[in-house]
This record gives sequence, structure tokens and C-alpha cells, in this order.
Amino acid sequence: MGRYEVKTVRRGYRFNLLAGNGQIVGTGEIYSAKVSCLGGIESVRRNAPIAPIADLCRESAERRIRCPRFEVYADRAGEYRFRLRARNGKIILVSEGYVRKEGCLNGIESVRRNADSKIEEV
Repeated sequence: MGRYEVKTVRRGYRFNLLAGNGQIVGTGEIYSAKVSCLGGIESVRRNAPIAPIADLCRESAERRIRCPRFEVYADRAGEYRFRLRARNGKIILVSEGYVRKEGCLNGIESVRRNADSKIEEV
């Protein structure tokens, strides 16, 4: 099982979701209050297991899929990334870059498997 790491950063609080192997699979935004950061984690827990995947790399991008959803896209460097949007459309988790789309999709599955992980403060 993975874990959420909540840490204090320069402008507030941020969380990372780590897989069982210790690799970061997703990062939350910077929150000004710790309670808001914990709320972001709860949003990932609620939304990740039920969110379908919208592949924005395809020409006929699946932009009509309602939120919550995972969005797969290619960044400017040509790497694949995903972001998780909550029901209100707000981005609640982003990934690092993956060289292959398959790796990106595996990252999404890791978020789903680890969404209900424990929280640790670091």
C-alpha cells in the first residue's frame, strides 16, 4: 500500500501520493492551510476510484467526459502526463512526465490502487 506525504512548503502545504515502492505517482497543489491540503487528499480518495480516463492526445479528444476524470495529455517536451479533475472541474492531482503513454496509464492505475492510503506528515 502507498501513502500520502503531507509537507510544509514555502507558501503552505502540499501532498504527494506515493506508490508502495516509494515512487511519487501524483502531487497536489500548494494549499495555504493544512486543513485544505487534507481536503485535497479526501477529494483524491473520493474521485480517483470512479474517474474515467479522457485521452486528450487523440484527435477526437474525449473532452465531453464529465468530471471527475483523469486527463491524459502530452506536454511541450513530448512526455505523457495525467491530471485528476474533481467533480467541480478543479485539478486535484498531477503526475510527473512519462516517456511512454503506457507508463502514464499505469500511473493512473497506481493512483486508483493507492487512493485510500494512509497520511503521513514529513
